Amino acid sequence: MPVIGDKLRVNRKVSRVNDMPNDLHRELRLKDDSRALVRCERAAAELRYGRPVRILDKRNGGCLVALAFDATSPAQYEAFRLAVDDRHSLFLTAQRADVMGLAAPNGALVPLAGLDFADASHLGYLRGAEAPTVFEAGYPLAAEAAQLARLALLLPVAVVAEIDPDDKSFNDALSIELGDVATANRFGLGHFEIIADTKVPLAGIEASRFVVFRGGLNQRDQLAIVVGELDMSRPVPIRVHSSCITGDLFGSLKCDCGDQLRNGLKTLEKRGGGVMIYLDQEGRGTGIGAKMRAYHMQADGFDTVDADAVLGFGADERRYETAAAMLSKLGIRRVELLTNNPLKIAYLRACGVEVAGRSPVLGTVTPQNEGYLRTKAKRAGHMMDVDRLMAGMK
Repeated sequence: MPVIGDKLRVNRKVSRVNDMPNDLHRELRLKDDSRALVRCERAAAELRYGRPVRILDKRNGGCLVALAFDATSPAQYEAFRLAVDDRHSLFLTAQRADVMGLAAPNGALVPLAGLDFADASHLGYLRGAEAPTVFEAGYPLAAEAAQLARLALLLPVAVVAEIDPDDKSFNDALSIELGDVATANRFGLGHFEIIADTKVPLAGIEASRFVVFRGGLNQRDQLAIVVGELDMSRPVPIRVHSSCITGDLFGSLKCDCGDQLRNGLKTLEKRGGGVMIYLDQEGRGTGIGAKMRAYHMQADGFDTVDADAVLGFGADERRYETAAAMLSKLGIRRVELLTNNPLKIAYLRACGVEVAGRSPVLGTVTPQNEGYLRTKAKRAGHMMDVDRLMAGMK
């Protein structure tokens, strides 16, 4: 049995020995998970700079090298093409493939030989692209590349090529292992620490304080606004609100997010106390860049779900493990959730939060956001009656 100081050098195979104590199993697993998190965070940063990363399938001996198309310049694309001898392909998510009429539930790999950067861009994420006549079904290594791009807040479109693991052309590229992104999400999203807790009186709500959490993937800072005094003997009223720079900060008329933020805070005060969990996941988790691209398409008649699908995203890319971890740090176990979104209720319950009740949180219907609200109700199942809201405002 290795001594404590040797544990960092223990081979992963040792963790499978049946007679190893459970605490050592656990410690080795945590170390493996932590390493996966670090690999993913470093690789995501590389992708954002337009540099390639390698993805290794150690079980089967496979190796893929990938670029995130969203952060790749024409010069980087050309250098990659030459390095892989025109054996590169474009990985499209199942959502993007479906928009193009391809039957590819696991995504699609489209050969790029003979296509320049502009052609590849049109194929990858722009509107009106013709369906390719030749493509292959996606496979896990390619899907991992798109997931890593998502982690980097980039479009989930990757330029990929299979290479020999010993290929020296990409020796300087950072490497991750197949499954690392899922491991990083599982391990990282629940690890947060409170770094600041201070009173911040708000307009109309003087008894409030801001609690700042740090942790999760990429060590982002997240915010909880505690209003009034919390009564832990009953379900604590909370609102889990994803950031919306356009609506929350600038008063955009295209959504109801700013209304929900301010009305949610007022409701918490009226209830005598509660918590607003404010999560950094702009654009339903797609990031501000993708959100603005989707907005541009909405101006041409796309609804928000279809616009995101063109860009390769699902209808809602948000996650709520962070919210559950923050509530746990605040000592909150039972909540009354201020939301119209049934998926948010289900997600929090799956994360171990006891959702004992729900209250709606609504905003004003305007000519600019009516279509958006109807899409949320019809296609995302949000519990709101837009016609009744409009009638009540007359």
